[in-house]
Amino acid sequence: MSLFKRNLLVLALSLSLIGSLAFVTGGDGSSFEITKNLDIFASLYKEVNTYYVDDIEPGQFMRKGIDAMLASLDPYTDYYSESEIENYRFQTTGKYGGTGCSVRQQGDRLVVTEIYRGFAAYKAGLKVGDVLIALDGKSVKGKSVDDISKVMKGSPGTDLKITVERPGAKDPLDLLVKREEIAMKSVPFYGMLNDSVGYIKFVQFSEGCSKEVLNAFHELKKNPGFKKLVFDLRGNPGGLLTESVNIVNYFVDKGTMVIKTKGKVDDWNKTYNAVNDPVDLNMPIIVIVNKGSASASEITSGSLQDLDRAVILGQKSFGKGLVQTTRPLSYGTQVKITTAHYYTPSGRCIQALDYSHRNPDGSVGHVPDSLKTAFKTKNGRTVYDGGGVDPDVKTSDSTLAPVTIALLEKNILFDFCTQYVLNHPAPDTLTHLHLSEADWNDFVAFSQSKGFSYKTKTELALDKLKENAAKEKYDVQQEVAQIQNSLTTDKAQDLVNFKGEIMDQLYIELAARYFYQNGRIQSSLQNDNDLKAAVALFADMPQYNKILKGNQ
Repeated sequence: MSLFKRNLLVLALSLSLIGSLAFVTGGDGSSFEITKNLDIFASLYKEVNTYYVDDIEPGQFMRKGIDAMLASLDPYTDYYSESEIENYRFQTTGKYGGTGCSVRQQGDRLVVTEIYRGFAAYKAGLKVGDVLIALDGKSVKGKSVDDISKVMKGSPGTDLKITVERPGAKDPLDLLVKREEIAMKSVPFYGMLNDSVGYIKFVQFSEGCSKEVLNAFHELKKNPGFKKLVFDLRGNPGGLLTESVNIVNYFVDKGTMVIKTKGKVDDWNKTYNAVNDPVDLNMPIIVIVNKGSASASEITSGSLQDLDRAVILGQKSFGKGLVQTTRPLSYGTQVKITTAHYYTPSGRCIQALDYSHRNPDGSVGHVPDSLKTAFKTKNGRTVYDGGGVDPDVKTSDSTLAPVTIALLEKNILFDFCTQYVLNHPAPDTLTHLHLSEADWNDFVAFSQSKGFSYKTKTELALDKLKENAAKEKYDVQQEVAQIQNSLTTDKAQDLVNFKGEIMDQLYIELAARYFYQNGRIQSSLQNDNDLKAAVALFADMPQYNKILKGNQ
């Protein structure tokens, strides 16, 4: 197509869009402002496309403009191109067409890091630790994880040949994977923590997830001693609002207000009440949350807190009190728009007051008390808005030691487990998985053979000190050297000092290798401080009841 014709097409489409918008929105001042700016945009696009020194790729150029425009609103209003619809479908339904495995970049290699039991990759014999060489005969060298993910996803029933280099195997292996619909469970694990306390791990609010929760609850009910429930929402990013309403409904009276939404379009404002008969109104419940519990997780925990139906335990939740609505666009694309705030039964909004109060990971940071508003729960307890659900029982955020983090980030721990599995057959059950002192010594030797080293925060601060001192002409070399020598001596003991923590991480990774996602979750619960705190609170029911009664 000639440059003239291309510009003419761009201008014609833009003018058509402007005319359509003006027709739809009418002739008020706001509509004129929209029409004027669209005209400016179309003119700018035409001029840049005509005169910019290099050729412009229209799709990429427009996408950057769309992303920047939406980013100025909030982090949750997003545009999905036709090629990204599969990812969006997974977010809302928990389903996608693909292979059922995860891949991670390790240096210049693409390594399989997770296999989901029962799905296509599992059936084809793909293993964690396999290094991708080619997909359908095309080399993956230089490709990113996103590139690989797009190739692995596809219509159920289609074939994909995956060529891998497998540790312990002499030659590359060709595996034929038949893509299928991958349906990830919202409740990947549930079970009894002791004779009376049941546990449900809940990871996403996708379509139909409330039925999974109900099924897990009924299965726990088959245990005669089941009298108390721990509901784990840690790391759950949320999802469908209606599913959170359904879950709250299981534990509150029919007709109870669960959540209210309010936005610009009055007709879309809605109050969500419990419309079904409850499943259990009396069972004591503890909901565990952390900074990764967002959106629908906060609706569930915030509503149960406001209704004094559960004790919330853990750390302050993420702080997302916004509702998104998806709207179809042309050419198979979609836009997800923030259309409302939601309000829990007490009337508070969980949304962070502004994005300047957020931590680097996006979760809500410290909000001054002067900016918060107090609200009352059903029993008269005081709760606050301003960002996130504040737990009734606060626990410390568990953090790993720098040495453990380095072992994870540098894949030392991962690679050791890959070698371990080659030499150790799978145990019959998770309870038969044990790591001996000899295994620990093998790990230490393995880490040393890989030249493992890392820098502590103190060392990084010293590097910065030396850099600034040099710029300012200060001589601190001797003092810094003394500190560094001391740190080097201390670091040599880090593997010993944090042996227990490192062994826990080894155990979790090996549990995942042998028993997949279920094994990873079960093993991670064994030394879980939040879980220990929940079980301890359930052992002191007078204290549990006192928390819910407040000042009554």
